[in-house]
Amino acid sequence: MSETKGGVAGVQEQTRSVRELICISGLKVIFSSRSGPVRAVDSVDLAIREGERIGLIGESGSGKTVTGMAILGLLPVNAVIIGKIRYGDYDLLTAPDRTLQQIRGNEIAMISQNSGSSLNPVMKIGDQVAEPLVIHRICSVPDAHREAIRILAELGFDDPEQAATRYPHEFSGGMRERILIAIALVCRPHLIVADEPTAGLDAQVRARILKLITSQISGNRTLFLITHDLGAASYLCDRIAVMYAGEIVECGPAKDVLSLPLHPYTQGLIASLPSAGLHPIPGMSPSPASLPRGCRFCERCPAVLDRCDCDHPELVFTESGRQVRCFHYD
Repeated sequence: MSETKGGVAGVQEQTRSVRELICISGLKVIFSSRSGPVRAVDSVDLAIREGERIGLIGESGSGKTVTGMAILGLLPVNAVIIGKIRYGDYDLLTAPDRTLQQIRGNEIAMISQNSGSSLNPVMKIGDQVAEPLVIHRICSVPDAHREAIRILAELGFDDPEQAATRYPHEFSGGMRERILIAIALVCRPHLIVADEPTAGLDAQVRARILKLITSQISGNRTLFLITHDLGAASYLCDRIAVMYAGEIVECGPAKDVLSLPLHPYTQGLIASLPSAGLHPIPGMSPSPASLPRGCRFCERCPAVLDRCDCDHPELVFTESGRQVRCFHYD
């Protein structure tokens, strides 16, 4: 099928003109278990462009966090990893540990989803925020502490000098999340991977944290948001990729994906929101230890076709330039 300049070919040419900060190709992450191999991530292709804010959304267990951890080289030793994650001149999957240590925290940083376990309980927060600057030898220890106090003030701590001398347990969940954001931002990284940064926070605190992240993502700084919170993705992201059972099923501009979802799974996610009447998707996601041969959403899909049970759909471009993995758009 031929495409006009304004169709798929035009979109792909425009995409290539924007520098790709991270290029994930053929990523597979497989864990061993008693019941056999567990395919947590299966053949994911995704480009993260410089300066954009992209969200990876989906239900718990879809492979979102594993994808983010693969970028940072934080997967456990029992993970079998196949594919490439290109960052500049490096393949992050084959780069030596010393190279990853230089990149992690300095050029690519992560905001974790659990501040309670991510912060050192016996280390003052000023030291924890300053630590990346010292580790990467960006500045001296005194200068690192001054920079830590500056960023704590920027993130809304009323008395940052006093806050720097306190321990994590002395702060609320929302303030601990701000500490994690400070640690991630202090080295001014190119890419921030935010894994469920508002998980466990009440609505008011969640809104403040989202505004805080938005205010900090500027210039060429890039955000990769991992979340099941469609509201957070809508607020923060320019582009959204939808993940189900270890693979990308839809990808496109955030406003298009959320207002006119193409894949039946994305449609189900939107329908399950309170604003859409709370219509949950029936059934359960397939186990990554026993994935179906055909479409992985087949058993839960209201628009299933005869071929869905035996044939596996590819991720294809639509004429509008969006990507979708569904035979209805083949």
